[in-house]
Amino acid sequence: MALQLGDIAPDFTQNSTEGSISFHKWCGNSWTIFFSHPKDFTPVCTTELGAVAKLKPEFDKRDTKVIALSVDSVDSHKKWTNDINETQNTKVNYPIIADEDKSVSHLYGMIHPKALDTLTVRTVFIIDPNKKVRLTLTYPAPTGRNFNEILRVLDALQLTDKHSVATPVNWKEGDDCVILPSITDPAVLKEKFPKGFKELKPYLRMTPQPNK
Repeated sequence: MALQLGDIAPDFTQNSTEGSISFHKWCGNSWTIFFSHPKDFTPVCTTELGAVAKLKPEFDKRDTKVIALSVDSVDSHKKWTNDINETQNTKVNYPIIADEDKSVSHLYGMIHPKALDTLTVRTVFIIDPNKKVRLTLTYPAPTGRNFNEILRVLDALQLTDKHSVATPVNWKEGDDCVILPSITDPAVLKEKFPKGFKELKPYLRMTPQPNK
């Protein structure tokens, strides 16, 4: 059964390009981006792994670790990493899990027989410090993932965890936010949103981003 939002991300121990990984211990108290690839030496994934390496400072700023998975061996991953570094003008700076027995792929529901037979589909999980799954995205093989969008969602999740707001359509860092409809007490509204808010409808109240 596929993982649902709010589920605890399953723990596992598996080999990687940075040695044996015990997943929950490796994640620690950080947020985690966990993303999978069908196999090594695939063209679209080569560009993605390079992009994530370049974005790692942005993930670091958000106290977020990144880790990839493919069903090939550590030796294969390391050879592929050389290609990624060369073609994408970067240096892969995070671990790639070697899921040769596909145990992690099955644990996370990454095998979709109708899509790619026994290969992992290209899935992204955002996992919070409590090890809960907060987002899942699954992409078809020919379509490159948008990691800027994944950063945007991460920003939104971290914002809504700290403040009583939701983020509207196409929200980006610095934009106005939506006050949660459950907050109706005027004193609470004044305390939580000292910058004020604009009421478009009783259920739709816009306020400046609280932490800006």
